[in-house]
Amino acid sequence: MQLSNGALLRAADAQFDALITTDRNLRHQQDLAAYRLAIVVLPTTSWPKIRVHEAQILAGINMLQPGSIVEI
Repeated sequence: MQLSNGALLRAADAQFDALITTDRNLRHQQDLAAYRLAIVVLPTTSWPKIRVHEAQILAGINMLQPGSIVEI
């Protein structure tokens, strides 16, 4: 199944507390205030590069509040 960003956010908001994404434009493309979903935006899709930022990612996840967005 393929979902547009808006449909994906609605589905995630209904089932999860947080979403991890690499879409750095998401906050500019969607009205995130409409969701309780907390969002973490990773800097890249490359696993080796993500691992370099592991501590920052964990800190960002620990700071999450409903409706918040944290960019790493």
